[in-house]
Amino acid sequence: MLRSMVIGSAAVALMTAMASPSSATAKAGPPPPDRVVIDVVSVNGSGCPAGTAAVAVAPDNTGFTISYSNYLAQVGFGAKPTDFRKNCQLGLNIHVPQGFTYAIAEADYRGFGSLASGATGLEKASYYFQGMSRTTSVTHNFAGPLSEDWQTTDVTDSASLVYAPCGAERILNVNTELRVNAGTSDPSTTNSFMTMDSTDGSINTLYHFSWKECP
Repeated sequence: MLRSMVIGSAAVALMTAMASPSSATAKAGPPPPDRVVIDVVSVNGSGCPAGTAAVAVAPDNTGFTISYSNYLAQVGFGAKPTDFRKNCQLGLNIHVPQGFTYAIAEADYRGFGSLASGATGLEKASYYFQGMSRTTSVTHNFAGPLSEDWQTTDVTDSASLVYAPCGAERILNVNTELRVNAGTSDPSTTNSFMTMDSTDGSINTLYHFSWKECP
């Protein structure tokens, strides 16, 4: 069962999940003690031009972060016609210690939104393992007037977690999208935008692992 929230500027946030049976039978446990390594094997989309997205694993192996430096969707004064929608797809090869497998239990997204009165925006996200069923995308909607940090949360019930197959490496595809619509605002005099970034230097997306030992 998938639950989601949209939260304002000073709150904490989380994200999306996949619904299908797990391939591991052991109960979820603590993260492995050995190092987890993530290789970025593909980067595609207008929201993450080359060199503008970075991935880092948490020191305690509880999750990983993705940071963006040029992820901006906008409409109105000064914007190009194609700027209203930006997207990014990352292909991640997550190398885990032998004897362990993982699922993505939660993901946190954040950024900044500046929407004129009458304008709207959305943030959309999904992820799935190579060769497995795609996750249903989760969309969060925003409405102007708005000028603040935004955060979204989607949570997966433990029974719905999808684990990577034990003993096999599968690319994890992470998809995100930002979109802004002028709506009833006047695009000739106003500019509305949404970013997927962090202006105060803290993490803008955080994916949380759920770990299991393989049978």
